[in-house]
Amino acid sequence: SFVAMVKGKNGNGMERKRTTSDARDGLEYNKKVRKLQDEAAAIEKKADEEEAKAAEERKETEEDYEDEFIPDPDCNPDTPRKVLFSDISAAAFNIKKGISKTPCTKSVQLSHKYGVDLYFKKEYLQVTGSFKERGARFALSRLTEEEKRNGVIAASAGNHALALCYHGNMMGVSVTVVMPVFAPLMKITMCRSYGATVLLKGNNIGKAKDYAMHISKEKKLKYINGYDAPDILAGQGTIGLEILEQVPDTDVVLVPVGGGGLIAGVAVALKTLKPTVKVYGIEAETCPSFTRAYEAGHVITEMAGSTLADGLAVPTVGCNSLATAKGLIDKMVTVDEGSIALSILRLIELEKAVVEGAGGVCLAAILSDKLPELQGKKVVAILSGGNIDTTVLGRAIERGLAVDGRLIRIEVVVSDRPGGIAELSTRIAQAGGSIKDIFHERAWISTDVFSVRVKVVAETRDKEHVLELEKTLKERYTDFSHLGTMVVHYNRQIENRPWLEGIRIRED
Repeated sequence: SFVAMVKGKNGNGMERKRTTSDARDGLEYNKKVRKLQDEAAAIEKKADEEEAKAAEERKETEEDYEDEFIPDPDCNPDTPRKVLFSDISAAAFNIKKGISKTPCTKSVQLSHKYGVDLYFKKEYLQVTGSFKERGARFALSRLTEEEKRNGVIAASAGNHALALCYHGNMMGVSVTVVMPVFAPLMKITMCRSYGATVLLKGNNIGKAKDYAMHISKEKKLKYINGYDAPDILAGQGTIGLEILEQVPDTDVVLVPVGGGGLIAGVAVALKTLKPTVKVYGIEAETCPSFTRAYEAGHVITEMAGSTLADGLAVPTVGCNSLATAKGLIDKMVTVDEGSIALSILRLIELEKAVVEGAGGVCLAAILSDKLPELQGKKVVAILSGGNIDTTVLGRAIERGLAVDGRLIRIEVVVSDRPGGIAELSTRIAQAGGSIKDIFHERAWISTDVFSVRVKVVAETRDKEHVLELEKTLKERYTDFSHLGTMVVHYNRQIENRPWLEGIRIRED
C-alpha cells in the first residue's frame, strides 16, 4: 500500500491513503487528478479571456459615447422654445402641494448699511437646499405614463440632482443621475439615500451629460436638462409669482445666472404681471457665459474658470433660456470672487443665513458698488441655494474677512536678537490687533545676519483699523509691507500693461 499526496490549485496538500498494493491503481488515480487540474485551468483561462473581451467591449462602447453626439430633443438651438406665462401658471398650480413657499423678508441691517430697501427671497430653505426643486417637481409631474414607468435621467453635480432624486422618490419615479467624478461625496450619498441610481462619469459636466444622453437613448429614459428644459424654466418662474405676491411694490429683482433657466422663468413672470419691475442678472466674472450670449443674440461657449459660485459656472447657456429671456432683462452684472466671499460672510453674520457662492452673488453686486442706481429702491435678491461644502465655507469666511479688512498679512524685518519678535507682538497688541499666525525666515533675507523677516497674519476690526496699525508699525520699522496692499498695487500695474493681460498676482 502507499500514500498519495494530491496538490490542488491553491497549493494545499491533500493526503489520500490507498489500501491497495497495486502500483498501477495509483498511476490511474494520478492521471485522473491531472485531468481535473487541466480542466480547471482551462475553465479559468476561458473566464479570463471572457473578462478581457468584456473590458474591451466596455472600452469601445465608452469611446463610442465620446465620439457620437446625441442631441437633447427638448433643447434644440435651431428651434428654441419660449416659455409662456401660461406655462408658469400651470407650474404654480401643479407644484404647490410639494414645494415650500419660501419667505421673502426684509434685511433691516443690510438695508440701513447700504441704503437699499433690501429683501431676500430665501430659496435655500427648500428641503434639498435650492430653488431647483420647483422645476424638478413640475418636470416630473408632466411625464407620460410610459415615461414614469421607464424613469428619468439627468446630468448634474449638485442641486438639480438632489432636487430630482428627492421628488422622484416622493412621486414614485425612478431617477438615474450621472455625476462628474469630482462631485462631492455628500451629494452623491444624499442622492443615493433618495433611492436614485448614481453613475460617476467624466471630469466635467459636459462629458457627464454626453454619457447621460447615451444611457437615455439605450434604456429609453427621459432626459431632464437642469437649466434649459421648458418645464424646468416654467417651474423656476413660480419664484417670480411669489415675489410679487410677497413684495408687490418691488422695483428691482436681482437673479443669479448660470445656465439661464432661473432668470428666464422669473423674468417672464415678473414682466407679465408688472412690466415696470426691472430684472437684473448677476454672474460670476470668471464665467460670464450668459452675458456674452445675451449680447451676441445666440448661444456661445465660454471658458469656465474656478469660482466660489460653482453652480453658476456653466460654459454654454441654455438655448430655450436665452430665447425666453430675450428682451426681458434690464441689466447684466458680473461680480468678483472677493465680493462673493464677503457676501457669504455678511449673510452669515447679519442674516444668520448660510448660502453657497451662487446664492450670494446678488448681495455681492450691491457690496461691490456695481449697482449705485439701487439707492433708495425696493430690491428683492434671490438667495438661490445653501448647499456649500463645509471646507469651502471656511475658506469663504476667511477670504471675506480679508476683503473686509478684518484679516491682514504683514511682513516686517525685525532684530534677530532676544526680544525682537516680542517687541513686534507687543506693538501689534497695543494697536488693537490680534495675531493669528506668525512665522519667520532667516535664510532668504537680504539685510544683515542679525535681522529676521517676520510674516504675521493678524485680525483687525476694519479697514480703518488696518491703516492705524500700518501707521504704528511704519513709525518703528523701516522694512514693512502690508501684503494685501502690495497685491492690489502690482495688479493695477499689470492692468495698465496690455502685453501682460491675464497675469495676476495671487494674494497667497
